[in-house]
Amino acid sequence: MADKYDSLRLRNQLCFPLYLCSKELTRRYQPMLDKLNLTYTQYVVMMYFWEVGGGSARDVSRALLLDPSTLTPILKKLEQKGYLARERDPKDERSLVIHLTDAGEALKDDALEVPARMANCLGLSPEEAMRLGELIGKVLNNIEKEL
Repeated sequence: MADKYDSLRLRNQLCFPLYLCSKELTRRYQPMLDKLNLTYTQYVVMMYFWEVGGGSARDVSRALLLDPSTLTPILKKLEQKGYLARERDPKDERSLVIHLTDAGEALKDDALEVPARMANCLGLSPEEAMRLGELIGKVLNNIEKEL
């Protein structure tokens, strides 16, 4: 028999297994990312630049849903590591243009093994992984609509 507090039970929450999964996935990434000298968030930022090549901090912030106050120290750290270069936009001095350095581009080859190793760890077929990604994407889109 269900009681009025059933909705508060952990087993009835979607957020809790998602939280645990995210935490454990990030933990599994770390040994591989340590070899690349990256944190997980730095890795996500680098994947963005490997995909698009360059852009403004505002572009990165929007694409990755990172607050500028969170993103700025990450960009500075990646610049200190020699992976990114930040320059003032000649068209608008208030804006920064960010692009990969040669070292940042070369790191892309070193990172190639990470997705395959993580996919192996998940134990999902490619179809299952695709479907899970689609469902999570749907949830994120619905949440963004509510904001």
